Amino acid sequence: MTALTYTVADSATMVRRNLRRLLRYPSMTLLLVGMPIVFLLLFVYVFGAQLSHGLSVASAGGHTGRAGYLNYVTPGILLITVAATVQGTAIVVAMDMTGGIIDRFRTMAIARAAVLTGHVLASLIQTLLSIAVVVGVALAVGFRPTAGPVNWLGAIGLLALFALALIWLATALGLAAKSVETASNTPMILTLLPFLGSGFVPAATMPDGLRQFAEYQPFTPVTETLRGLLTGTPIGHGAILAIAWCVAITAFGYLWSRARYNHSPT
Repeated sequence: MTALTYTVADSATMVRRNLRRLLRYPSMTLLLVGMPIVFLLLFVYVFGAQLSHGLSVASAGGHTGRAGYLNYVTPGILLITVAATVQGTAIVVAMDMTGGIIDRFRTMAIARAAVLTGHVLASLIQTLLSIAVVVGVALAVGFRPTAGPVNWLGAIGLLALFALALIWLATALGLAAKSVETASNTPMILTLLPFLGSGFVPAATMPDGLRQFAEYQPFTPVTETLRGLLTGTPIGHGAILAIAWCVAITAFGYLWSRARYNHSPT
């Protein structure tokens, strides 16, 4: 067997290990998935009728009122789902680092790349399943996307790419954390960024300073591209910016994770 074959086999083993651990701790998954669903219901049924007055029919996917706001806010909720779920990645990575299991893996004949790859791929599977649950809830309460099969594939691909980027970043945060408690807190900023972008209200309605931040932070182009793919709103240059942000965050998170893992004390 070649080195690549060993790495793939070890990575598959690590993916199974991490998926089984997620099954043993369903409460954490339910909590991370439940938060976006609560936000969805809260903003649609409590604030939706009022917030919809600031939306044009075009930006709301051709709908008005609460139904229009549901179409507008769902892409932002999906990104909150990604950000919330990857918080669990940082936690489980920190659990491995502080619990000594990583030191045990270092003494075994396991490909070094397989340990982090196992965490990342298992988290990606968990994130995509969480997104599917939230999409199901959104459809149940009235979300009506206009996307065709190609647009749906594009939306799923963008969500997977963005999830991969945040997962690598969360993995690095978990490796850098001194405790599990720290690892559970540091990724929380990711769940706030959709609120400071165009996830819930148009960035153009924000005051100067906050508006510039909203326009140039990574969640905004991803949100606008996802909204365009699902509901047919204009995308413009958002797709290019969204992919560029995903690639940049992935590269940064991967390099930081590898550096922290390789230089962690044994």
